Amino acid sequence: SVPACCSARYNLALLACFGFFLLYALRVNLSVALVDMVEPNTSSAKNVTSNVCPEHSSTINVPRNTTGEKYSWDAETQGWILGSFFYGYIITQIPGGYLASRIGGKLLLGFGIFGTSVFTLLTPLAANLGVGYLIAVRVLEGLGEGVTFPAMHSMWSSWAPPLERSKLLSISYAGAQLGTVVSLPLSGLICYYMNWVYVFYIFGALGVLWWFFWMLLVSDTPEAHKSISHAEREYILSSLKDQLSTQKSVPWRPMLGSLPLWAIVVAHFSYNWTFYTLLTLLPTYMKEILRFDAQENGFLSALPYFGCWLCIILSGQIADYLREKQNFSTVCVRKSFTLIGMIGPALFLVAAGFIGCNYSLAVAFVTISTTLGGFCTSGYSINHLDIAPSYAGILLGITNSFATIPGMVGPVIAKNLTHNNTVGEWQMVFYIAASINLFGAIFFALFASGEVQDWAVSGYHLHRN
Repeated sequence: SVPACCSARYNLALLACFGFFLLYALRVNLSVALVDMVEPNTSSAKNVTSNVCPEHSSTINVPRNTTGEKYSWDAETQGWILGSFFYGYIITQIPGGYLASRIGGKLLLGFGIFGTSVFTLLTPLAANLGVGYLIAVRVLEGLGEGVTFPAMHSMWSSWAPPLERSKLLSISYAGAQLGTVVSLPLSGLICYYMNWVYVFYIFGALGVLWWFFWMLLVSDTPEAHKSISHAEREYILSSLKDQLSTQKSVPWRPMLGSLPLWAIVVAHFSYNWTFYTLLTLLPTYMKEILRFDAQENGFLSALPYFGCWLCIILSGQIADYLREKQNFSTVCVRKSFTLIGMIGPALFLVAAGFIGCNYSLAVAFVTISTTLGGFCTSGYSINHLDIAPSYAGILLGITNSFATIPGMVGPVIAKNLTHNNTVGEWQMVFYIAASINLFGAIFFALFASGEVQDWAVSGYHLHRN
């Protein structure tokens, strides 16, 4: 095989990794900055902090910067501001996958991140103009980000040799976890020492910078790449020979009737339920139940995603090793990684609800739970490319549309369940997330496939007649 170091396909994976790093940084920075954007008295009046756990704050108070503009948004308005992103995000998933198959993933992904960055730069202005403008800008950011994952999947369908899929995809998508890891504490520090507007200016500017490199260095297919070696081009093209379809029309009916596709949908939905509930509510849980202060909170909220990032990278290497060297079947690897990546988190999440005020154990359990979730990237998450490489972008658009619903619904349900912020109420939230995870894992294990489906190969119509 062709060496990986400095190869065009690994350069693509690294640039994509930076791209997804910035995407997630742009996505989560608002939840940190929002704390500083709101007048202190507007939300605290309603919040009943349960006095189950003792306060423990040993941090020396640094006089923090208070020059940023403050707005009087109540809790419900804040909920709308945070949720508005997903309303844009869900709309462009399937069109994103379809467009990528038509115009190529390079432009779509490039302009998706470029657009998101530009709207991020406009966020402080929008907030000044009024809450409606801010929500509109967040919806537009969501529209821009919605095309990115389907576009990337679509690019990998022509770039990733089947036996390197887990490695290449895990490198590119792990950027998302790393973006969460870095931007949660960093946004907190920027708010603390500078002013919340810089959270949006710094990350937005980095996104625009990334876009220049992406447009210069990347191409949609190995054939179109300027500096790829002849050996690598041949290696990639020959490995994908029998996997891609040449027909231009999309086989919607057999695609939507395909059980292996629905197995991915259910797994993706279930996994994201836990992921989004934690992403949006973990800081709240730490503050209201475990009584952490915000400075510690940023780093501890980021810890689980650091674990997840490590796990994604390692499990991608292990998955391809098992398939290539140990002759494990693709479907066996996908199913076992999905089972580990969904049942593990479910168990530790429930455990986290039962350890009372032992906050170091709570942090450990939540971290282990999120870390094990990283196995799913080499499980259901890249299974689209196994069953239909030609339509991987569209398939991801379909599954990600369903998987965005938990981002819109999960936190709302959790907020409604935890009115009094008691430990019992939070246990309920963890229970629900865990049982949805279990169901998704079992469904995937029963119905997933590792083979290219009949409808996804060009000769499909010939077999039927």
